[in-house]
Amino acid sequence: MSKSLIITVDTEGEGGWFWKPGDVTTTENAKCVNRFQRLCDKYGIKPVYLTTYEMANNDEFMSQLIKWESEGRCEIGIHLHAWNNPPMVALNRIYDSQDYLIEYQYDIMREKFLTLYNILTSKIGHSLVSHRAGRWAMDKRYFNILKEFNIKVDCSFTPGINWSLNYGAIHGGPNYTNVPQISYYIDDILEVPMSIRKMHILSQGSFRHKIGCLLKGKNVWLRPAGQSEYEMKRLIKLINSEKDSDYLEFMIHSSELMPGGSPYFSSHQHIEDLFKILDNVFKYAIDHGYRGCTLKEYYHSKINM
Repeated sequence: MSKSLIITVDTEGEGGWFWKPGDVTTTENAKCVNRFQRLCDKYGIKPVYLTTYEMANNDEFMSQLIKWESEGRCEIGIHLHAWNNPPMVALNRIYDSQDYLIEYQYDIMREKFLTLYNILTSKIGHSLVSHRAGRWAMDKRYFNILKEFNIKVDCSFTPGINWSLNYGAIHGGPNYTNVPQISYYIDDILEVPMSIRKMHILSQGSFRHKIGCLLKGKNVWLRPAGQSEYEMKRLIKLINSEKDSDYLEFMIHSSELMPGGSPYFSSHQHIEDLFKILDNVFKYAIDHGYRGCTLKEYYHSKINM
């Protein structure tokens, strides 16, 4: 039986990569997503475009996503950045970094979610199934909001990662160090954690960094930012060997598909190299028995077991 290859795209504007209040966010990267979709089509992969407020308000881009979804080529989900998603409410800021949604009072959290939910559903003409939190930050209240709006799948958890020193406006983020590495239910919502494993691997970088990763281990993500092609392939091979793992979850930001849209891929040559790596990694996963699957499809496969 084939396993699921879930491709998630945090579909968001560029310009806010350093998480500083006042960063100008634009949506030029929307013009670069088509190439990524064509690559996914090549392997029969259906990406999940987890969409923020600024991208949801780009009518030309949304028309493109809606067309792809109607053709069965992708899924549209929701991804909320609290700092530029109305209603705008000032926090008693301690740190100079972008807000976590979970730093707000519950009624403001809900209103922000409702604003984006209504924009997306009014444009695509149906309810939403899948969600990822901005800056990966979830709490019990946030899950209650997802339940209220009948969201079925969340993919915000990052196993092995502690965000407590990654500050928002008031405090650090969640600690996911000990969460499961496989999908499981939190109340009625299926949590599908990111594919991350701690691996003892000879990584890129300085000699000291390489030896540290080999001896102490490195949290390797299935994402091209900060990981090499070799590391991602090693991760796929490891997860494929785990008896209780039935999926891979890859992620990328849409802004990473545009030259200069992120610190990781700043030039046209970086983008060309990125697409070669993505092609090789997707092919490697397919050759190891994985098949493209949206979060919605994965959810239905679990409830039908």
